[in-house]
Amino acid sequence: MSDMNADPLISLGEAASEPVEQSGPSNDFVYVDISSIDRENKTIQGAKTLQVDATPSRAKQVLKSGDVLVSMTRPNLNAVALVKDSFDGAIGSTGFHVLRSKWMKPEFLFFLVQTDGFVDAMCQVVQGALYPAVRPRDIASFRFILQSPNQQLRIVEKLDELLSDLDAGVAELKAAQKKLGQYRQSLLKAAVDGALTADWRKHNTPPETGAQLLQRILTERRARWEAKQLAKFKEQGKTPPKDWQTKYREPLVPDTGELPDLPSGWCWATTQLVGEVLLGRQRAPQYLTGRWPRHYLRVANIKDDRIDFSNVESMDFDEIHFDKYRLLAGDILVSEGQSPELVGQSAIFRRHHQPLCFQKTLHRFRSLPGVVLPEFAQLVFRTHVYNGVFRAVASITTNIAHLTLEKFEVVRFPLPPLAEQIEIVAAADLRLSAIKAMERSLTTCFQQSTAQRKNILRAAFSGQLVPQDPNDEPASVLLERIRAERSEREMQAKTRKVAKRRAVKEPA
Repeated sequence: MSDMNADPLISLGEAASEPVEQSGPSNDFVYVDISSIDRENKTIQGAKTLQVDATPSRAKQVLKSGDVLVSMTRPNLNAVALVKDSFDGAIGSTGFHVLRSKWMKPEFLFFLVQTDGFVDAMCQVVQGALYPAVRPRDIASFRFILQSPNQQLRIVEKLDELLSDLDAGVAELKAAQKKLGQYRQSLLKAAVDGALTADWRKHNTPPETGAQLLQRILTERRARWEAKQLAKFKEQGKTPPKDWQTKYREPLVPDTGELPDLPSGWCWATTQLVGEVLLGRQRAPQYLTGRWPRHYLRVANIKDDRIDFSNVESMDFDEIHFDKYRLLAGDILVSEGQSPELVGQSAIFRRHHQPLCFQKTLHRFRSLPGVVLPEFAQLVFRTHVYNGVFRAVASITTNIAHLTLEKFEVVRFPLPPLAEQIEIVAAADLRLSAIKAMERSLTTCFQQSTAQRKNILRAAFSGQLVPQDPNDEPASVLLERIRAERSEREMQAKTRKVAKRRAVKEPA
């Protein structure tokens, strides 16, 4: 192993100081900006071909194969990449610091800027809050142990070997993760189309047909409305008018012509037929302060089948509005505004140590007792996210989709008898819990792989991964050569500057 005390240190500015042409494109070109970097794989994936008359102001740097690109914005994300032959001559954004060296193996530099030591050093000198970034001189000042050319090659070869094996393992973990996701989607679909309880139905006859179930729901819904209206008239001390019952608004019943067939005893309903739907309270300036501050949930708190209580905000809810928007155990919160692929994402509220309300970016679905279990409704809503039902009816503007109250209320809802819902929920919960357990194991494996990668890189650049060859030219000799050439280059630049100044003072 190397003697750490004898190993010479060098800065990136000394080791990788070859000039990078800043002329920009002269013809149509391939543009590599920071968004082109796949941060996970450290590769250029999203480069764009642009016409020269559409050149962005940052498109200046003429790249060469072997360049190492280091993003200067948000260094904690470590957006770095090695320029391959296919991108030789591409134009890079000035948001990159380009490392180009005649002394260092490109792959050696590429692995170096992935180490924790480099990332941590950059994070310590970052500037700006809204647009955190480092400067070229910050990157250039990073110091590391210089290795001889042969040792650089041995380190790169060993890293390729170890990290390739590690990457292969990570690829297998990702494949397993993808299969679990596919299994979850298949399971949810089976839960809400009757396939999961097909055997159960062979031994259990539904108490009513699907048509009878739907008619009972409609009848009970009207009865509840009439009871509320009569209670309201009584509270106001009024006699119900002659035509008060005609004001009942019949709910829309889904057109089953284009919907798939359901098992015997099931029926197609809509969200508003099986529960009460309420859009949350608007977050307006007048509610940010007041006498009754209450905590509330918003779309950022709702994840897939879970609620994140780590960042709960508050606004004013008086007693009337608190009673209206308060969450009860079993309520389902459904995202109203979200990215298109996540619109309608939902979770069941169970309990919290303090009363909670909800904001306008969420719908509250409260299932009707004796009609639908909250847990079954959650299975339906999750399926609608996965199979794109919510996305299909949402209003999409730019990159945000809105599932309006009117659209959400009439979304189709497959409804089995209550007894079968109980069976479905139990069977699905057993399998979904197993999926979550396997995903937790995969997460642990991913974390271990990440830690192992960091340890390998740390060992490589601290002289602990590959033994030194005593026959190599000492790295100190290479350092002297680098500094001598750098000094000569600086002297030549100074001479040219003096000559130019004299030429200005002594015109011909």
